[in-house]
Amino acid sequence: MESAAKEPARARLIVRGRVQGVFFRASTCEQARRCHVCGWVRNLADGGVEIVAEGDRHSVQELIAWCHRGPAGAYVTQVEVTEEPHTGAFHTFDIRR
Repeated sequence: MESAAKEPARARLIVRGRVQGVFFRASTCEQARRCHVCGWVRNLADGGVEIVAEGDRHSVQELIAWCHRGPAGAYVTQVEVTEEPHTGAFHTFDIRR
């Protein structure tokens, strides 16, 4: 079980609710760095937030769990999670515009 938690993972998330204008991107960036997850976060034109996260499976799951709550001021109504093949393309976690 321990080895499964350490295997590389990648997830694409779409977070919906009141998630723009509440520091969701900046807070996600901080949380991802705390979890040792790489990737990016950006606002979507429809009011949602998109996140691509890579790291070990446990760390990615930890970030996903946080996204269900978000920062103070956010109201998350839905988190769509799509697992994708890990690419190792990221070395940091950034905010995209």
